[in-house]
Amino acid sequence: MPELEQSLPKYLQIAAHIRDQILRGDLGPGDEVPSERQIAAQWDVSRPTATKALEALRTQGLVESRRGSGTYVLDRYGLHRRARERYQRASQTGRIYPPSERAEIVSSEVVTAPAHVSEALTLPERARALRRQRTVFRDDRPVEISVSWYSEAVAERAPLLKDRARIRQGTVAYLEGATGRRARHGHDRVSARLASEAELEVFGLAGPAAVLVVRHTVYDMDEHPMEFAEAVYPPDAWTFEETYMIH
Repeated sequence: MPELEQSLPKYLQIAAHIRDQILRGDLGPGDEVPSERQIAAQWDVSRPTATKALEALRTQGLVESRRGSGTYVLDRYGLHRRARERYQRASQTGRIYPPSERAEIVSSEVVTAPAHVSEALTLPERARALRRQRTVFRDDRPVEISVSWYSEAVAERAPLLKDRARIRQGTVAYLEGATGRRARHGHDRVSARLASEAELEVFGLAGPAAVLVVRHTVYDMDEHPMEFAEAVYPPDAWTFEETYMIH
């Protein structure tokens, strides 16, 4: 039986588990999700609890029920995949992107780090750092522009970061193997701003347009930063959702 987080009722824990599968791309648009009977057996819960779990997913707009058939994932690409979901997928499958997504590495070069990058990576002022830029496509449509930053010391120990080639298991998994440092946790800071001219061009948007910006820092077991990344998403390719207890 899958592990359950105890902070939420079981039906919400089950719904969150299936939602994560959808976000990771393990369940794609049109795929059938487990039935009430299957959920009840798999999670050792009652049928009413299984019913409530599927209803929670329907309320979130993730699935739809088809009479006499089952419950299926909706074609809802407004949910953007956070780093957490990608780490989970990489851990389970060895690949960070689902079949519907791909990444193109636009550039990888050592430059003078901006002040906010130096601060995030705890580097000296005007230190040199490796900047690795990519564009992520979903069904051949650009849905994310991201830039990852690494100290020169990390880049020397992880030489594939300097190549303009995909690292299929994801950079964090690669860094762990190349440097011996184990990632402990990540911190995300989410904000919004107007898109730059370059971002408008990549996303095919007419300005002005708002974009979501996620600044993501990965820390090792000693609380030292391993990677700092900035990801930008167009307005129709993301939503932010969270389920939590009120009382």
